[in-house]
Amino acid sequence: MQTILLFVLLITPFTMVAKNIQSPNGHFTFNFELNDKGEPVYELLFKGKSIIKPSRLGLFLKNDPGLVDGFVLSNTETSTFDEVWNPVWGEESSIRNHYNELLVTLNQPANDRSLNIRFRLFDEGLGFRYEFPQSKNLNYFVISEERSEFAMTGDHTAFWIPGDYDTQEYDYMESKLSEIRGLMDVAVTGNTSQYPFSKTGVQTSLQMKTEDGIYINIHEAALVNYSCMHLNLDDENFVFQSWLTPDAVGDKGYLQAPCVSPWRTVIASDDARDILASRMTLNLNEPCKYEDTSWIKPVKYIGVWWEMITGKSSWAYTDDLLSVKLGETDYTQTTPNGRHAANNDKVKRYIDFASEHGFDQVLVEGWNEGWEDWFANSKDYVFDFTTPYPDFDVKMLNDYAHSKNVRLMMHHETSASLRNYERHMDAAYQFMVDHGYNAVKSGYVGNIIPRGEHHYGQWANNHYLYAVTKAADYKIMVNAHEAVRPTGLCRTYPNLLANESARGGEYEAFGGNKPFHLTILPFTRQMGGPMDYTPGIFDTQLTFLESDDHSFVHTTLAKQLALYVTMYSPLQMAADLPENYERYMDAFQFIKDVAVDWDETCYLEAEPGDYLTIARKAKGTENWFVGGITDENRRTSTVKFDFLDKDATYVATVYADGKDADFVDNPSSYQIKKGLVTSKSKLNIDMARSGGFAISLFPATKQDKKELKRLK
Repeated sequence: MQTILLFVLLITPFTMVAKNIQSPNGHFTFNFELNDKGEPVYELLFKGKSIIKPSRLGLFLKNDPGLVDGFVLSNTETSTFDEVWNPVWGEESSIRNHYNELLVTLNQPANDRSLNIRFRLFDEGLGFRYEFPQSKNLNYFVISEERSEFAMTGDHTAFWIPGDYDTQEYDYMESKLSEIRGLMDVAVTGNTSQYPFSKTGVQTSLQMKTEDGIYINIHEAALVNYSCMHLNLDDENFVFQSWLTPDAVGDKGYLQAPCVSPWRTVIASDDARDILASRMTLNLNEPCKYEDTSWIKPVKYIGVWWEMITGKSSWAYTDDLLSVKLGETDYTQTTPNGRHAANNDKVKRYIDFASEHGFDQVLVEGWNEGWEDWFANSKDYVFDFTTPYPDFDVKMLNDYAHSKNVRLMMHHETSASLRNYERHMDAAYQFMVDHGYNAVKSGYVGNIIPRGEHHYGQWANNHYLYAVTKAADYKIMVNAHEAVRPTGLCRTYPNLLANESARGGEYEAFGGNKPFHLTILPFTRQMGGPMDYTPGIFDTQLTFLESDDHSFVHTTLAKQLALYVTMYSPLQMAADLPENYERYMDAFQFIKDVAVDWDETCYLEAEPGDYLTIARKAKGTENWFVGGITDENRRTSTVKFDFLDKDATYVATVYADGKDADFVDNPSSYQIKKGLVTSKSKLNIDMARSGGFAISLFPATKQDKKELKRLK
């Protein structure tokens, strides 16, 4: 009897232990267990089908046995949470946060320490994170790798970009998981950043589709004091494992207990529209940290930017690079190149245009000294953010803008020198306040300084958040370019209005984006937060350029209008030159009318890589706007207006591709029709190759009803 008892005690720590929970609607089932090695393992089912097969969890630590096995179950707690909260800005004016939770406490007897894993199961999917309670043997520790696995059930179709540590500015690839390895060299062609860590490494947010029509999205939420997660694929078994961005010496993270990891997320549905409608990423972030948010306002802006991107004008005041000495140039003694865009006369022209057409702000890049130095010294130059070029009168221009009820938007190119920016940050933000700026576009172009660090590492991620919170001290809103991809932190810090962190509209001047690119971004990049894509290019053939590289925008003009609805952002730019809008003022009316903040969003049609149709209701109004886009294929969209008030009639203005429109041969062909619609109306709209349409819907007056016929 004693021998049997001893045997039982020896095997008890590694006996299978299982727990499970269901989502509030019952569609998801989550199973947790410790296997016979004491490894934490989870499984996720959707409507009875496994979508994540049993997958291991844990972390490998530097010079340490790690937190991967030898665990025993100490305790489990289950709970339910249900609230409705109101974002400062967003795709809806209210968001429901409803989940069932399982908190697992694991002890590791061999090392006398514990690890908590918190699982939250929503109607959209699963979020989980690691929690590190302080203990004698877990205080300061270094992560060598995180082992969060996502075991797929088959060779799914994936929409992916390479697992680069420093940029997301790649064209998307669509392939089977088994094809990623063979396509990686093609995927990175032409990109000058670091080669991916692995021939099967991809970035999140990763969108997939199974053969039986299940859409699966893997990402992370609340990325704070941690390295950004990539996914490394075992393409023989179709198992993804987390792969954290390393620092200069190869370590993945430095932590001090008590602390937590970011959430790892799996969103899934048999309807692609549900992926877009998910607010799980936001819900996994903390509530807003600011008591006063009255100074945070969505912005529609224009800017002195596109003409520099296309090469028509320059950021630099002079082209005489030979006369430049690092940090010693006297620009009052240099000869202007005549191409410097950020000059008083041109900026006033943009201010006048913004004022006339109801735009909030004007972005001006290239206003401050040092661009020649930066270009001449391999981008090692660091800016001071307060010294304008001789032809940019900061006070006069801001006074002029304010007299026109417009603000200037600041631009800070940091040259990726993070410590330099932090040293100058208070002075730079105070300079903004003193001159009436309340929003900044920050840039992090180039390799991170100090060398060896990466854009997506823990150290850089901490900097980006520091910049946002420091900006809040000065009531400044932030639009960060080349920073880490968003993970829902805009809920907690809503002055983070937008990021770039993907291949944006500027690439249309560098050879173009694939026609399907804009049907994928909402399923991938935008799962974590809004993107400053810079839409609204009307001169899609770039006819003003003298260059013979034959770059052109790979969309029709009507598709550019649709992007103001399909590419959600509270920070929307009309990116083209004023003179190009003046050629198409009837189409430009949609950009003037469309809102940047919303009470309600309805996803009408969606298929990643193919098409997208979205309807949004403008904040505090009864006005609706609809946008629809397609890939390289012609398509007919059927718009049902059943989202409208059933007791109202609306004036619908439809901006659509012309009958002969084509993104290559005739991109500027469009047609505008106006009529009356109700919630019972239905409209078929033809889209050209890489085309689209936009619709504005305003409640009809009695006079409207007399003048217009009903659209059929």
